Amino acid sequence: MTRTAPERMPVLYLSHGAPPLADDARWTAELAGWSAELPRPTSVLMVSAHWEQAPVAVSATSGDVPLTYDFWGFPQRYYDVTYDAPGAPELARSVAGLLGGAGEQLHQDPTRGLDHGAYVPLVEMFPEADVPVLQLSMPTLDPQRLFELGRRLAPLRDEGVLVVGSGFTTHNLRWFQPADGPDGTPPAPSSEFDHWAAEAVGRGDVDAVLDFLAKAPAAREAHPRTEHWAPLYVALGAASVGGDVAGRSVIDGFWYGLSKRSWQFS
Repeated sequence: MTRTAPERMPVLYLSHGAPPLADDARWTAELAGWSAELPRPTSVLMVSAHWEQAPVAVSATSGDVPLTYDFWGFPQRYYDVTYDAPGAPELARSVAGLLGGAGEQLHQDPTRGLDHGAYVPLVEMFPEADVPVLQLSMPTLDPQRLFELGRRLAPLRDEGVLVVGSGFTTHNLRWFQPADGPDGTPPAPSSEFDHWAAEAVGRGDVDAVLDFLAKAPAAREAHPRTEHWAPLYVALGAASVGGDVAGRSVIDGFWYGLSKRSWQFS
């Protein structure tokens, strides 16, 4: 029997939210609707803002490793969430081959389960937990190095792998005001940065995105530390090889003052 070649996958950057994302009916519906429009992936490679490790590493490839609950002070029900997606050993081998060809050794952490930057959105996008998932660490926050890492991963798209950068388009937790509710008016710097990001990513201005601290309004307010913007560099790199770096906004708006804008790259 001839096996059908997998469809070339888009690349995503999504704003993943905190564990209470599951309580936001609008956002969960947006993620579910987005997933329904995507081609069925053979597996998912997640690059989350919440795993920085050098040298570059991948998570456990066994499906029985518990999630990484990398947050504190939440009600118990958030720690009771499970997501038993299959491991992705074949994807880990593919990633190792791509990085090894560039002279970079890939490490594996067999005890590392998916963190909330990975499983929180995946619970909404692939609730059956039937798509193999692998998480990749960010070995640096350097924009150019992460962009090049994404470029090396680009061939995975032709294997049907969905490459997902998971961060947050603005991420200043001082703006988080629970009393205002999730739909409260965002601070002006959050809106200004979101508007700039929508235009820069929408026109595929990679240079501006990589140099956002110098180019974007309120950049250092929107990202006091850049780890939630950095997964976008990997996504852009993966999209840049034989693809289109002009991102289509799939989700926009704000959640407790933070921009949840998310893009898809073809």
